[in-house]
Formats: sequence, structure tokens, C-alpha cells
Amino acid sequence: MEEELKCPVCGSLFREPIILPCSHNVCLPCARTIAVQTPESEQHLPALLHPRGPAAGPGAGAAAASAACLDPECAAGGGDHADKLSLHSETDSGYGSYTPSLKSPNGVRVLPLVPAPPGAAAAPRGAGAASSSLTCPQCHRSASLDQRGLRGFQRNRLLEAIVQRYEQGRAAAAAAAKCQLCDRSPPEAAAVLCEQCEVLYCASCQLRCHPARGPFAKHRLAPPPAHPGAPGGGGGDGGGKGAGGGRKPPTCAEHDLENYSMYCVSCRSPVCYQCLEEGKHGKHDVKALGAMWKQHKAQLSQALNGVSDKAKEAKEFLVQLKNLLQQIQENGLDYEACLVAQCDALVDALTRQKAKLLTKVTKEREHKLKVVWDQINHCTLKLRQSTGLMEYCLEVIKENDPSGFLQISDALIKRVQVSQEQWVKGALEPKVSAEFDLTLDSEPLLQSIHQLDFIQMKCRVPPIPLLQLEKCCTRNNSVTLAWRMPPLSHNPVEGYILELDDGDGGQFREVYVGKETLCTIDGLHFNSTYNARVKAFNSSGVGPYSKTVILQTSDVAWFTFDPSSAHRDIVLSNDNQTATCNSYDDRVVLGTAAFSKGVHYWELHVDRYDNHPDPAFGIARINVVKDMMLGKDDKAWAMYVDNNRSWFMHCNSHTNRTEGGVSKGATVGILLDLNKHNLTFYINGQQQGPPAFENIEGVFMPALSLNRNVQVTLHTGLEVPQCMKQPKLPNN
Repeated sequence: MEEELKCPVCGSLFREPIILPCSHNVCLPCARTIAVQTPESEQHLPALLHPRGPAAGPGAGAAAASAACLDPECAAGGGDHADKLSLHSETDSGYGSYTPSLKSPNGVRVLPLVPAPPGAAAAPRGAGAASSSLTCPQCHRSASLDQRGLRGFQRNRLLEAIVQRYEQGRAAAAAAAKCQLCDRSPPEAAAVLCEQCEVLYCASCQLRCHPARGPFAKHRLAPPPAHPGAPGGGGGDGGGKGAGGGRKPPTCAEHDLENYSMYCVSCRSPVCYQCLEEGKHGKHDVKALGAMWKQHKAQLSQALNGVSDKAKEAKEFLVQLKNLLQQIQENGLDYEACLVAQCDALVDALTRQKAKLLTKVTKEREHKLKVVWDQINHCTLKLRQSTGLMEYCLEVIKENDPSGFLQISDALIKRVQVSQEQWVKGALEPKVSAEFDLTLDSEPLLQSIHQLDFIQMKCRVPPIPLLQLEKCCTRNNSVTLAWRMPPLSHNPVEGYILELDDGDGGQFREVYVGKETLCTIDGLHFNSTYNARVKAFNSSGVGPYSKTVILQTSDVAWFTFDPSSAHRDIVLSNDNQTATCNSYDDRVVLGTAAFSKGVHYWELHVDRYDNHPDPAFGIARINVVKDMMLGKDDKAWAMYVDNNRSWFMHCNSHTNRTEGGVSKGATVGILLDLNKHNLTFYINGQQQGPPAFENIEGVFMPALSLNRNVQVTLHTGLEVPQCMKQPKLPNN
């Protein structure tokens, strides 16, 4: 959690933190150092920001000294130089004209004050030649200061209280941590913790037992951990009563005598009664402060539950990775022993080859270890960040200050949601396996040695391969075949030839040639019967065919959306059966099945439909353009529909407008008849217009385009509907 409590400018724990308009925090003293003034004439910074610069006229030095701090609380007479409200980006604020960027201890780029050029004078009162602005050191958004200066930004009281408790807890924990190897009584206070050894050392024991050389050179030494019962140390109640219940209720920044009583939804800030009666919030949407406090706490707690689950999975994943390291070590040693045993059985001429093979194994092991360590370090970093954010959010939830909580709740909820999204599918899976994909095949050499004899034996063609029917199977429009050689077969085999017919009783054709004994063929026709056979070959010739096996592909297609070919803005869930989008523009996603023959039907259920978008449903080639609406190029045939009507589109040509649209809960059916070479659409079981496209031939994939206002779920494996309602007539 400590990273959440450090100022991005000075790198230290926050001191008098203020909330910037972008929801980030910064120390008040740091805010004074990075605040700048931008002249409208783009010449030089006015002397208002340079109290140490030479005065250009009588009294200029006093005026500059009084304006050295932009906060009216620390600048006497600051009202004479009231700042005007304006916004400046990094490119138009004139930063590049005055000073190069620097970096804070946290690595965040900061734009400090720049000394005034010689002879520069303060702008006269009322000239309005400059406006003060403050650039956030994290997101680099600029915010202008009004006449109140830095007082216009609200103090983050919750963060200030949490920092205070954290410092107290850290001091107590540091005092309580003791060296685990001391022979003194009592033990000395711990100075460091070795993250690899998981042992606390005092300074003398660290030098004696854990020197920074040899195997300890790569160990990471860190400060002693926080005490479990201390704030920020993973336990305790955080002192919520002292932080929240003992503080004076906050008063309105605009009306000092009024307490916050309502929450302005439009401005996302607490307001008082007078703000509603007299101020700018009179016509805004406001709600009760307590109700919004509870609502935002519930949202943050719900988001934290998701991150907590991911953190738990990450911890289990780290244990799995550490076990994987041990397995890799053990398997690597076992494989080396096996390799040495095999190589020792050969003649001395293979000694150099044995060394080369050992080098390959070592490189493979080092590669696997490096990949796993890199994954451990990456996952540990992400877990530490998520854990710190969780602990910080839990401390925030413990607070009893509704207005202070609501000042930062929106930003925290977004951060927690983003933190949860970073644990994408596949992030908690090992990138390498513990097994070594290396096999030393010494059998051919041993066979050659055994065949050395006074009588030369003639080599024969391989025998008939045996199909392993228990391993042969079909899935959708794919078939898998497996075979083996008969036992006690001594004739060498150099490879196999697998043949398959066309699924319609036609001639056989070669679909695989190689040494493998297992093969999967994709892209076949649905509802078709295929005949397959295999034969072996060697240097003497080709052996006879095996028995023919008959394989039947699926009657109907079962498929999902294809994440590998979808546009990067497409978001898939529900085992790739539900699709939505991150963009307001239309993006295309394809199905995993390809059709070139037969009749196929699938449906898409509209789960969400906001703001009357026009999703498009249909078919497409594999190389369809995926960053625009389906049907705008010549690789797609689609129907796009809004809440009132639909159109057919191909090559950006719109035809057959038909009344009747979609809404939440609607079902869109797509019937692709490649026997008749046409495409028909249905909405809620009723045909939408005439057959949309005719005389279509080739290989087609189910396709869909949508934006962020739509979510659909794919339903496949459906029988072709035998009875549909009469079609709606199009409006020409």
C-alpha cells in the first residue's frame, strides 16, 4: 500500500495532499513548486512566479516576493494578482519554451518553476497578461487556478489520515522487528529482510551470515516488513475511530459555516445547503450525502471482491510456478542422467556429440527457468500493485467521512476495475511446461550396429499399419486419425502417407506425408461421410494400405467467436460465445467455423441494445476488413438493423429496406443454404425481407459487426428451421 501513499513529485509520503481535477493527489508544498504561469503573449513568464528575479521597477521586488507562492494562504496580498480560469495542454502552455522536463524520485515528469529572464518585470495589476496553471505529474493534464489559487483544490482528508496512521504503524513495526539469527539477548533490531531467504537480519548478522557475494549476490534485501497488527501491515482495524470519528466535520469550501449535506451528481462533489440555494449547483442533480456514500462504498467493495479473487488466484499461481521450477530442475537432472547413460552406451567417437547434446539440454533448462522467473517477477509485481491498491481501498472504506470518501471514490472504483481487467485470461497460466521436448533417438544407430553381420540381409517394405479406432474421432468438420505399426515388425519405417476421399464417394487424395502417427484434418464439409486409409514407406518402397475407416462429420455446426482473428477492440466472454466492443465504431468478429457446402443455421441473441445502434449480421471471407461495418467491402454479405428497420449490404450497396428492427432480447437468425447458394435472415422467428443474397459461392465464415452499445450471444448447433413465419415485405 505504500506506493499509494507516496507523492508522485517528491516521492515521499503525502503532506497535506490536495485533489486535482483529474482525481490524482499531490502534496500542497509540491503543488506550489510545479505551478506555473503562462503568458498569453508567449514571451516570458511574468515576475509573479519569480520572486528572486531582478525587479524592473520600484516596488517590483516586494510584489514578486508576495507572489512567490500561488496559494493565497501563504502569499500576502495575493488578491492583487488574481489568476484567471483557463486550461492549457502540454503543447500550448508554453512549457517547452521555458525549461526542459525533470523527473521526480518516483520517475514522474515534473515541470518546475523557471527563473525569470533578466529585466523581466511583473505584469501590472489588472493587465490580465498571464494565467496560473498546474499540470498533474501523473496524467499531465493541466488545470488553471482561479483567484483562490491552490485553495481552490479540496484537501484529501482521508488520504492524510491514512498516511498518518501508516507512519505510526510503520514506526511501531520497525521497532518490533528483531533479527532472527542474533545470539544476543535480547536480539538486535532487524535492519533488512532477504526476500529469497525470508530471514530478518540485523546489520552485523547480515554482514556475517548474508554477505553480498557468491550465491547471495543476487538476493534482494528489503526493509523489514510492517507489523501485522499495524496500519498498512495487513491487519488491525486501522484506527478508524481516531481518524474518522475524532475529526471535526468538514465544512463547505464556499461557505465556511455550512457542513456538507448533499452530493452533486453532475459535479461529483459534496455540497452544502447554501450551494443549492445560492450557488452554481442550484439546478444540478443532487442526492443525499449518506445515500451516495453507501452506494459508492458498495460499488468499491464489489469491485474489490473481483480483485481479491484475482489476487488469490495469483498467489496460488505463484506457488504453482515455484513448484514448476522444482519440477524443471528435477526433470532436467533426470534427463541429463538418461542422456549420459545413453551416450555412455555408444562408442568413444560419440563423446563430442554427447557434450553438444548436454549443452542443448542445459540451454533448454536455462531458457525454461528464465521464462518462469520472468513470469514470477512479472506476476509478483502485478500482485504487489493489486495488493497495495486493495489495502489502500480497504483503509478508505473504513473511513466514516462520507464527503471525503466521495471525493476519491469514483477514481478508486475505476482503478480497481482496471486492476481487475489486467488479469486477463491466460495471464495465470505457465508459459512453459516442466517437460523437456527433447528425445534422443539412439535406436536407429543401435539397429545399425546390430545389423552388422557377415550375411547381408535384404531390406523389405513396411507392413500394413494398424488404425487405432479408439483414437480416431470427429469434431464438427474436423477428423482425427491415429495408427501404429504391428508388433514384432523389424522392417524400418521412414514415414506414412494418409489419404482421404472428398466426402462424396470420390477419389482418394494425399492429405499428410510424414513420420507422425496422429493427424487431424480441418476444414471438411459438415454432414458428410469420409473414407480414410494409411500406408507406410521406406527406402525399399511403399507398403500396402491399411483398412479403410469411415468417418462422419457433424450434422450441424458447433462453433464460437474466434478471438485470434477478431478486431482488438472486440471483447469476448462466456467461453467466446458472447461478444461486445470497447469502441464506439463498428468492429468485426468472425466465427471459428468455415462453410463451403450444406445448409447451416445459427442465431444471435441481443443481450444489450443502447442508444439505437445498427449492428450487422451475416457471413464473410477470412480476409474481411475488421475496422468498419460488416458489408462495406466486397468480402462480406450482411444485414444491418436498427430499432425500426433493416437493410441488406454488400460492397457498401444498401438494398431492400424492411420495417421491423431489434431491441434488447431480440433474436436474429441466419440461414446459409450453400446448396441453393443463398442467404436469408430472420428476426424473432420471422423472415426479414426476401432471401438477402443469391448466387454466392466459396468458403464463408459467420460474421458480426457491433460497437460498445451492443452485446450479443451466439447460439450454434441448431437444426435448420423447417417452418418459419412469412417474410416481411421490403419498402423500396
